[in-house]
Amino acid sequence: MVKAEKGIRKPKTNEIATRDHTIHMSKRVYGVTFKNRAPRAIEEIKKFARKAMGTNNVRIDTALNKYMWSMGIRNVPKRVRVRLERRRDEDEEASEKLYTLVKHVQVSDFKGLQTEVVNA
Repeated sequence: MVKAEKGIRKPKTNEIATRDHTIHMSKRVYGVTFKNRAPRAIEEIKKFARKAMGTNNVRIDTALNKYMWSMGIRNVPKRVRVRLERRRDEDEEASEKLYTLVKHVQVSDFKGLQTEVVNA
């Protein structure tokens, strides 16, 4: 029996969108050598943003970079709240028309936070 093909949905990556996410960094840098933890955390944030927003071009805000490195190279913050903004690339010779900007969102605690769509 041949399984009937369902309608294949294309992700709506051509739209501008903004969302707030909480990233659990402890599980992403578990078992990583101490001197590689902060750089790996930045890579994991980019990987998360690529998957969540569907763009290969991901840019990290300097405030988020400073926050991730604030406790040194070994001690990465356990969780981080980020705002993912899918934006249009103004560069004419860009291979992709959209990119994702990742910004840090200050929160007092992470209890009860969920992914939120931000109307900006």
